[in-house]
Amino acid sequence: MGSDLEAAGPRFSAEVYQNEYLPAGGREVNAIVTVTRHGGTGGPRASAQPTGARGGGPDAAVVIMVDCSGSMQYPPTKMRNARDATAAAIGTLRDGVAFAVVGGTHQAREVYPGDGRLAVAGAGTRAEAVHALRSLSAGGGTAIGTWLRLADRLLSSGADASIRHGILLTDGRNEHESPEALRAALEECAGRFTCDARGVGTDWEVKEVRGIASALLGSADIVADPAGLAADFTRMMETAMGKEVADVHLRLWTPVGAEVAFVKQVAPTVQDLTDRRTDAGARAGDYPTGSWGDESRDYHLCVRVPPAEVGREMLAARVSLVVPPPGGGTPEKLAQGLVRAVWTDDVAASTSINPQVAHYTGQAELAQAIQQGLEARKSGDRDGATAKLGRAVHLAHTSGNEETAKLLAKVVDVVDRATGTVRLKREVAEADEMTLETRSTKTVRVKK
Repeated sequence: MGSDLEAAGPRFSAEVYQNEYLPAGGREVNAIVTVTRHGGTGGPRASAQPTGARGGGPDAAVVIMVDCSGSMQYPPTKMRNARDATAAAIGTLRDGVAFAVVGGTHQAREVYPGDGRLAVAGAGTRAEAVHALRSLSAGGGTAIGTWLRLADRLLSSGADASIRHGILLTDGRNEHESPEALRAALEECAGRFTCDARGVGTDWEVKEVRGIASALLGSADIVADPAGLAADFTRMMETAMGKEVADVHLRLWTPVGAEVAFVKQVAPTVQDLTDRRTDAGARAGDYPTGSWGDESRDYHLCVRVPPAEVGREMLAARVSLVVPPPGGGTPEKLAQGLVRAVWTDDVAASTSINPQVAHYTGQAELAQAIQQGLEARKSGDRDGATAKLGRAVHLAHTSGNEETAKLLAKVVDVVDRATGTVRLKREVAEADEMTLETRSTKTVRVKK
């Protein structure tokens, strides 16, 4: 059950998939909510004033953060590829977008335009920015929190921009600030801008890069070969240029006596949003989803309701998509869906698992099995690694997640996909292991 709400310009829809039937005394209600946005202008060269833009200023602001630490000179082509990739991203900016480039070491440096401000993309500023990239050179340490804080200050200087986005590239571990300092920077920046994070080569920490992207509601990935950076940066910037609605929240209302067990994004990636709830009035909470272009995402909700007798039914949750208006005030409701609970003595009805719920439960387990299996492998627990990665192979096979299945096959020898029988490979390329870990949260959608 779901609905579109009438609104000018692009619209959102919310469809709810669930088995609403519970046995007598049953409490746990699971539902998948498919949220889709339709009707935007989209595209890297679209109008600089799409729906949702504020005032007369730029509709979007982007800061590109490039690792310039000493390790970027090994091999020398890495720095050159990073410059070329940044130039490609700048070339993808549409006219009217505010932007800046930051060079990151143990401190952050404004590369272009400087003076604590953003430039506005046009033929002239794009050419100037590409010229300024010649000053990027490798030397120094790595303190990513300082890069993020500078990006935040720059993006805040473009106060009229409705979409604020960062692109961050690193090739090493965050060794010149404490984990607590990075965590504090992420907490400061969360909700202020979104950020895609990339690790180039194999000397960086997967959990670190994925944690940055997760905190800032962006994507994380590996570019094992620096030669692939330009294509990846271009794709990231094209996606960023397609974002037109910012600060969208999933609002979940539950009745008296009900409690939210969890809220997770489950497609296109697994992202647990449960701990990011902010109160939104009586018995309601908002969960951030970031910025949207024309796209569709799936969310898994689990709500525990008060137990009831056969024949009773209730509204277990009301799901809304809301966005704050430019000038503040009451959030605009973009779409709504209803989650129901009906108590029955029909055993077949109450024990049936909704296909969407089953599929995404399996995808979340797949991501966890991969991460636990790789952790066991690193710690020397071969039996534990074999069991977990075998389970991952089985889940990838049964869910049709062929991309993950291919990545798993580079880490284990698959004896039987259906049963998850595998053998650990004796030699595994570090890039293959890191790619599997980085992309473990990517999911496939349920086949309708």
